[in-house]
Amino acid sequence: MEKRIINPWKWQNERSYAQAIEVRKPEGTLYVSGQTAIDADGKSSTADMQTQLIKSIENLEKVITEAGYECKNIVRLNIYTTSSEELFTCFDVFQNWIKKHNIRQASTLLEVKSLFETLKIELEVTLVK
Repeated sequence: MEKRIINPWKWQNERSYAQAIEVRKPEGTLYVSGQTAIDADGKSSTADMQTQLIKSIENLEKVITEAGYECKNIVRLNIYTTSSEELFTCFDVFQNWIKKHNIRQASTLLEVKSLFETLKIELEVTLVK
């Protein structure tokens, strides 16, 4: 796989994303449904945003690993949240995770009216290898 990052500016680097990613000659592509803070029994979390973000990341990593991919190969990451304001109070958790895995992805952040049951955040990704 060949991956090229397109960033005509520098400011997006502080926000942990890239303006565009070009992928050539991938061996495979994995489209992951939105991952949330739902436990192994299917129960939605009622915890605060930070706790739900951490659990969502853990669930996302589990799906990626089970599929035989690596987080560093995420090329698209969409974030859905019921409160951007609340998310930004713990955004360092997200940024540290991005840095830990050396992820360079195109991203969109959307504030939505609601998510399933009591959920506050959902992470949807596309990976290549």
